[in-house]
Amino acid sequence: MKDGFIRAAAATPDIKVADCGYNAGQIIALIKQAAERDASIVVFPELCITGYTCGDLFLQKVLLDGAENALKRIAAETAGLDIVSIVGLPLDMGGKLYNCAAVLKGGDILGIVPKKNIPNYSEFYEMRHFTPWNGESDIMGFYGLSDSGGSYIPFGDCVFVCDDIPGLRIGVEICEDLWTPEPPSGKLAAASATVICNLSASDEMIGKGDYRRQLVSSQSARLVCGYVYADAGMGESTQDLIFSGHNLIAENGTIISESKKFTTGLTFGEIDLQRLSAERRRMNTFPSENDDKILKIDFSAKVKELSLERFYPPMPFVPSDKSDLESRCGEILTMQATGLASRLRHIGCKTAVIGLSGGLDSTLALIVTVRAFDMLKLDRKGIIAVTMPCFGTTSRTKSNAHFLAEAYGTVLKEINITDSVRSHFKDIGQDENTLDVTFENGQARERTQVLMDIANQKGGIVVGTGDLSELALGWATYNGDHMSMYGVNASIPKTLVRHLVNYESLNTPDKNLAKVLQDILATPVSPELLPPADGEISQKTEDIVGPYELHDFFLYYMVRCGFPPSKILRIAEKSFAGNYDKETIKKWLTVFIKRFFSQQFKRSCLPDGPKVGSVTLSPRGDWRMPSDACVRLWLEECQD
Repeated sequence: MKDGFIRAAAATPDIKVADCGYNAGQIIALIKQAAERDASIVVFPELCITGYTCGDLFLQKVLLDGAENALKRIAAETAGLDIVSIVGLPLDMGGKLYNCAAVLKGGDILGIVPKKNIPNYSEFYEMRHFTPWNGESDIMGFYGLSDSGGSYIPFGDCVFVCDDIPGLRIGVEICEDLWTPEPPSGKLAAASATVICNLSASDEMIGKGDYRRQLVSSQSARLVCGYVYADAGMGESTQDLIFSGHNLIAENGTIISESKKFTTGLTFGEIDLQRLSAERRRMNTFPSENDDKILKIDFSAKVKELSLERFYPPMPFVPSDKSDLESRCGEILTMQATGLASRLRHIGCKTAVIGLSGGLDSTLALIVTVRAFDMLKLDRKGIIAVTMPCFGTTSRTKSNAHFLAEAYGTVLKEINITDSVRSHFKDIGQDENTLDVTFENGQARERTQVLMDIANQKGGIVVGTGDLSELALGWATYNGDHMSMYGVNASIPKTLVRHLVNYESLNTPDKNLAKVLQDILATPVSPELLPPADGEISQKTEDIVGPYELHDFFLYYMVRCGFPPSKILRIAEKSFAGNYDKETIKKWLTVFIKRFFSQQFKRSCLPDGPKVGSVTLSPRGDWRMPSDACVRLWLEECQD
């Protein structure tokens, strides 16, 4: 099981109502297909051996015997397959009829889980035939199949624990169980289940599919689990109801696979057990209960090396859907502006100072500050935009900075810092022709000093411009652009900064402003600290530290998901196929890891800034790390 992935399948067979032999054949065929695809689990719909719509035939011994015989046949004919199969059927236990899920593996019936919540409203009348399972009165029963030669099978609430695949622990609930206020899956997850399998016969109605999808997604998020939902479909009686075979596979709140409605067959999804385990470790509120009413049943299974089919979006911070992206951008800008507005109001401040370079980050900071001032109904003249040209400044960025400040109605100050920096170089004995880190950082620190002193003069605060990607890489001058009084972009990665600025350009009524914003988007990312070449930017950040789209990908899956470097490399290869080869990704991943560890000291003393996404590096919030932590294990793992 490389990197914690298992493949699960939700199956909808084409059945015939009350024809157990035919249905068993269909089920067996799908189990074999799932096994050929290296699935570890395949889940079938509720009462799939008989059909859900048998009505009073459920009370007929002929049908119940046929279901038992079909179950034994399925177990026998799939005995040589390394897959856990979960099928639905009615079973008589102690004179009561139960709606059950049978869990099969290697020819054995590992256990039988009865349905707890029996619907008897609207179009449902299951209570006419079935008894709800009450684990309180009979905590654990044992079911003996007819002609089983004395073989008894655990019957009741179970978690099926794989001895060979770390983290694979299966819990089962049936249809209506999920739709109740307290689904059984909650206790199963607390008792260690990481994958919940739901055998369902949910009839289709207009709008129900969206609600079903929300239920499955939210339950997987609430329980930090994989959730495999198999729905009844073709072959069920359409006398009164329609069944669509709407199969869903979710992981921790995300639908990773979904069938088309009104189809039959298999729906596959790869569940990341490693990530689920990491997320549960991270959440100290996730319950862990040793419930003696839930039986733990061990089974063995082979570890499968999957050819990964699951796709990870190359820009995890950016929604792929255009309408979602637009909505998200508007919300993020409002959140950033609200954070700054709240700070300004709290300290009674009506002045904000921004170093405006004409680059992406400072443009976004200006946009946010303007929105904050508008929220507070403050005069935009209280925003002082300071452009500070020096050795590396180009006419393109300088003119864009001028236009932005004027277009937004702010006060523009141009302060050429060349003479100040030269004087400083003279003081410390720095040769101006030596284009080293001192040459670069001296300019950055001079700019910060200017901003801080203007803020003191005007009774204002310096609004920081640095973004999350720069913080992860340490691409900031300590006590230079690293420092401010409120960092509005602190949790905005570079890939998202682009979309926020683009959102502003698409929504401003000022066509000239939109044009300038588009030019800023087309300008290479650069600190502009080295002299231009023929008037053009000579220092391109991504040529030095690597593509930000890769670094943001690394950041998300390392910090948010806890993935090891080898796993990040594996999924990045698939996500960026055609854009970057393995060696290029590995090269920049190594750079990212080294810089992430070596630059922690800069993150340990960050200014305040609002958290707007699931990843931040604030030492007061989501990320606490010693500045002298050793990187060796991560680098070694990256080379494996």
